[in-house]
Amino acid sequence: MARQAWLGDWTYAHRGLHDDDTCENSPAAFRGAIKAGLGIECDVQMSGDGEAMVFHDWTLDRLTAESGALRDRTADELAQVPLKSGGNIPRLSEFLALVGGRVPVLIEVKSKRDAEWKPLARSVARSLARYNGPAAVMSFDPRIVRWFSRTMPTRPRGLVTGRGEKQRLAFAVERSMAVVHARPTFIACDIRDLPDPALARYRRRGMPLLTWTVRSRNLMARARHHADAAIAEGAGLA
Repeated sequence: MARQAWLGDWTYAHRGLHDDDTCENSPAAFRGAIKAGLGIECDVQMSGDGEAMVFHDWTLDRLTAESGALRDRTADELAQVPLKSGGNIPRLSEFLALVGGRVPVLIEVKSKRDAEWKPLARSVARSLARYNGPAAVMSFDPRIVRWFSRTMPTRPRGLVTGRGEKQRLAFAVERSMAVVHARPTFIACDIRDLPDPALARYRRRGMPLLTWTVRSRNLMARARHHADAAIAEGAGLA
């Protein structure tokens, strides 16, 4: 666990330090987080040729002036797509070069049940193999977390969880099974699920607990009481 002791020492800017004038997951948002002394949480999606691109959505529509799925374009094509507030969609390797180990990073690997994910995981692993700064991977998908447990066993890896509209008992069973399968070294839970006795037990056993997305001072107070670190944005970072 010593390799991930840094996880609880930081507050993480959710998708970088973004606002109405600065796009999420953009180079400007990442530079802003670094200047503010915040860790960075970012998302990666896969290009059509299997490269990890720093972008949250499956389609270009919300954050660019273009439309369509990321997987319909190559990494070179995506790297030329301007974000609405300036800058282009960065490759993961470019993001890591920008950070340069100055602050820790959390990389959320996106997936869908019926979509291929291994090329994306391999691209993330290649970038991290060349990176010396503090960095962790995480995903809602237990398959991806387990893959990293085998492929990069010394790299911190987190299972992202959130109950949403699921029944409490059914979700608790599902999450417990996912933890067993995924073999995470930390958990990143929805702030709305805290406090939670099962998550408290994981913490007592030495598994760090991160929580997302903290968007207010009240939620930050909850995060500080029930978790080891917050992934926050907006008023949560005030």
